[in-house]
Amino acid sequence: MVALNLALTYCLCAYARLHPKVTPEPGKSPAGDNAASGTLKANPKDGLEYVWIAPGTFMMGCSPGDSECHENEKPRHKVTITKGFWMGQTEVTVGAYKRFAATTGRQMPPAPKLQGRPLNPGWGDEDMPIVDVTWDDAHRYCTWAGGRLPTEAEWEYAARAGSTAARYGDLDEVAWSADNSGHDRLDSDGISKEGHDYYAVFLKRMNENGNNMHEVGQKRANEFWLFDMLGNVWEWVNDWYDQNYYQNGPPQDPTGPASGKKRVLRGGSWNYDSRNVRVSLRVWDDPANSDDNVGFRCGGEVFAP
Repeated sequence: MVALNLALTYCLCAYARLHPKVTPEPGKSPAGDNAASGTLKANPKDGLEYVWIAPGTFMMGCSPGDSECHENEKPRHKVTITKGFWMGQTEVTVGAYKRFAATTGRQMPPAPKLQGRPLNPGWGDEDMPIVDVTWDDAHRYCTWAGGRLPTEAEWEYAARAGSTAARYGDLDEVAWSADNSGHDRLDSDGISKEGHDYYAVFLKRMNENGNNMHEVGQKRANEFWLFDMLGNVWEWVNDWYDQNYYQNGPPQDPTGPASGKKRVLRGGSWNYDSRNVRVSLRVWDDPANSDDNVGFRCGGEVFAP
C-alpha cells in the first residue's frame, strides 16, 4: 500500500453502467457551451484524450465543512493558475503505457496482484489504469507524451473544476473506493470500529470480495470532463512533499518545494475508504516506490501552440 505516513486509523487500503462515458462535441464541455475549459484533443503520441484547462483562481486546501482534513491540508488559501494547461482526461491506461514501452524499449512493470490475486493478469485489460509505476516511470512517460506531471496545485484546480466541496459529486457516482470496487458493497467505516486488527481484516475482506481498480472513464466526470480524479488509483504529481508548504507557498503557480525526499500523490484509490478520497487530501511516498494502487495522468503543454 502507499506509504501515507498517517495513523492507520485514518486510512484503508450501477451508476457507471447506466451512465457510460460520453465524449462531448469538440470545443464544448459539460459545464456549458461557453465554458473556457473542457475542449478535448487526442494526443497522437499516446492515443489518449487531453482536456484544456483554462487559467483561473481557486481556494486550495481543506474544503469548507470537511471534518476529515489533516493539518497538511491547511490553511485553505487562494491560488491563481495564470496559464492554461492540458490534463489527461483519464488516468494513463495500460494500452497507452504499452505503446510507450514498445517505443522506448522500456519494460512493462510486473502485473499487479493483491495478496497473490491477479488484478489485471498479464496486463490483458488495456483500458485499466497502469499501476505499479514509480514516480520516475510516470515522469518519463509524460515527457515522452509531450507533457509533464501536473503540479499539485494544477491537479487540485482541475479536480475541483469549480467545486468547493470535498468531492465534486456523490462518492459512488464519481469514484471507485474500497466500499464500492468489489462484487459486494463493503462498510469500511464499520470494519474500522471492529478492533485493532481492522486493517488486516479489511484487506482480507477486500481480497475475498474481488475489490479491484476499474477501467477508466466508467464513473461520472467532473465539470471539466475529467474522469477518475477521485478514486480508482492514486496519481503521482510533480511536487516534492512538504507538510508545511501551504503556510509559505506562493499564491501564483506554486510548483512545490525545490527539493525533498518524498513525492506527492493525490486522489485516493480503489482500496482506500472515503476519508481518503477527497480533492484536498495530500499523501506522499518515496518516488522509487510502486504499488498496485498507484498510477498517474499527464498534464502541461502537451500540444505545441
